[in-house]
Amino acid sequence: MGGAGPVARLGADPDRRRPVIHLLKRHPLPIVAHFRHSLVLTYAFPRETLEPLVPPGLELDVFGGLGFAAVALVETQALRPAGLPRVLGRDFFLVGYRIFVRHGSLRGLRILRSETDSLVVARLGNALTRYGWRRVGIRRRDEPPAYEVQTTSGLHVVADLRPGPLPEGSPFADEREARRFAGPLPYTFEHEPETGALVVVRGVRSRWKPQPVGIQVLRNDFVDELGGGSLANAFHVGGVDYRWERGRVLRAPVLTAA
Repeated sequence: MGGAGPVARLGADPDRRRPVIHLLKRHPLPIVAHFRHSLVLTYAFPRETLEPLVPPGLELDVFGGLGFAAVALVETQALRPAGLPRVLGRDFFLVGYRIFVRHGSLRGLRILRSETDSLVVARLGNALTRYGWRRVGIRRRDEPPAYEVQTTSGLHVVADLRPGPLPEGSPFADEREARRFAGPLPYTFEHEPETGALVVVRGVRSRWKPQPVGIQVLRNDFVDELGGGSLANAFHVGGVDYRWERGRVLRAPVLTAA
């Protein structure tokens, strides 16, 4: 959650005559926020488990023959359209479920669903994106070094936010390898069924230096629903600013990074 080269070269959108609701779901506004906490758990799966979740125009991002899905738990502050003062922003908790994908040499994420404790955020998110927002109950406990999150949708994790080793049995040999699948990546992709195009949103972050942390997963229905995966890494970062650029439409068959 990359340079701006491939996105900057995108042409004008030829679908301006389509219904307004169709255009709104292309992430039409640049958005900024502050992440008080961002905890991302990445799971490894046999690639054939995740490939049915990859839409046309994208391919699964693999490592050692494995595909990867992530659960991101983000304590978000002052989310607002870029240019508005911080006081007009909204605080909420986000749980995002994603898979790692690529479009040519561009690496990114495809969001499967998003959960929040804010009804306003869920409604606006579904109006402006295709990220499958829904409101759920979320309880969190922040007693350093312990950080606990539990949702009514079937997720319960307890993290030790002190730097720690990779999970036992991780497919990654070291932290450097694991960081490539720690998220967020520079791009978020979504397939647009109405046109067959891809909508891409570029993320820009500051001071992003995540650390591997110890994690205890007490419940994760998302992973169970996929048939079970193995925990590959868990990274935490806090106190960072983040910006999502407005969505762009990809029409070239493959773009390469500048």
